[in-house]
Amino acid sequence: MRVERAIDAYLRHITIERGLSPHTVGAYQRDLTVYQAWLSDAGIDDTSAITGSAISRFIADRSAIVPVPAATSLARLQSSVRGLHRFLVREGVEVEDPSGCLRPPKTPQRLPKALTIDQVELLLGAPAADEPLGIRDRALLELLYATGARVSEVTGLDVDDLSHGDVLRLRGKGSKERIVPVGSFARDAVDAYLARVRPALAAQGRSSARLFLGARGAPLSRQSAWLIIRAAAERAQLTVEVSPHTLRHSFATHLLQGGADVRVVQELLGHASVATTQIYTHVSVDALRDIYATSHPRAR
Repeated sequence: MRVERAIDAYLRHITIERGLSPHTVGAYQRDLTVYQAWLSDAGIDDTSAITGSAISRFIADRSAIVPVPAATSLARLQSSVRGLHRFLVREGVEVEDPSGCLRPPKTPQRLPKALTIDQVELLLGAPAADEPLGIRDRALLELLYATGARVSEVTGLDVDDLSHGDVLRLRGKGSKERIVPVGSFARDAVDAYLARVRPALAAQGRSSARLFLGARGAPLSRQSAWLIIRAAAERAQLTVEVSPHTLRHSFATHLLQGGADVRVVQELLGHASVATTQIYTHVSVDALRDIYATSHPRAR
């Protein structure tokens, strides 16, 4: 099969049959366009002529021009190529998968960026307390920081999920449920939103069980939550980058700095493996200096 036709068929497959998001499909398409161009330059225009050594040369060429910080992009490129060739074997177009020689590159481990406690206080206090949407935004931010939940988990909450007193039921990846405590600050902020704001928002649109609603009464989207967080960061005049995951990172980091056991934090975050949580146990250089200065008898 012509390489171009094979790529088109694969992209249709992941779009229609697998239902991948437009963003993901677009990334695969860009990767495979690069792959097709390289094959064309190498005089390969049919999938039956693609060998493992050709794929290895392609990855080696890309590795030489992709900087280390973009190693994740190289890993995704390999995933795109493997996906294409596995698809061709499953469809009976090819007998063997030449991409079996690929080994995923080691990507540099990056420490999560967490806010300081003072920065979190500024962020949480940024929404206008005398405006309805400000009250909603404060409740959203408080809940994200209090539970360490993913933004998709919080925007997916129903009002009934709060009916367990001082704990909250979250639905995470793979529809796995977990119960997390909710502190008094977050609970008070959510109660204020439920009593003073949500009924009016709900009256603007169709009936919805979702906890957080937009200005027109529709369930609040992840994108809208992201904009709320960014607006709060700008209003708080924070000079660091703040994303929806920043509060989750800050939640985990502050718990561990406060003495929480890593396995408890694992349960609260909903990580399948404690290895994922242990990335938060890295102590910052400043913290190391402080501990050394106060603990070592000859540090000063």
